[in-house]
Amino acid sequence: MTNFAPARSRTQRRQDALDRLAGDRDAWVATASAHGVPTLVPLWFLWDRGTLLMCTRRDAATARNLTPRGEAVVTVGHATDVVHIAGSAETVESDAVAPASADAFSAKLGWDPRGSAQWVFLRITPRTVKAWREENEQRDRLLMRDGRWLD
Repeated sequence: MTNFAPARSRTQRRQDALDRLAGDRDAWVATASAHGVPTLVPLWFLWDRGTLLMCTRRDAATARNLTPRGEAVVTVGHATDVVHIAGSAETVESDAVAPASADAFSAKLGWDPRGSAQWVFLRITPRTVKAWREENEQRDRLLMRDGRWLD
């Protein structure tokens, strides 16, 4: 029998999820084409005013998939400490991203995609957020529903 650490409260889980979103830089991003063809890619991200700000090539499947669907699923962390986000997604031209957000993206990631037409930002607004570590946190893993934190 596996011994798990005690399950965290929803409040603690939310804080841990927000800390991970602020500190991590790598995420797995899942989208689907208009015909339902899935795409899963790793992208860098910035947690920016309650949204995920990412960047990819304009012609990448991930960017193209956002046009017909406007949906994405993002996972941050690893299998025993995961933050799982589903939300609405949009492509944003570099000149439409608030300068403070683009500057923060560049500062965090050491890369500034502005000024090159081949790149487009992605902004994902969470609708649901789930977080769990081990099996004992599966039951209460939902932290956000319909864009509202539950605690």
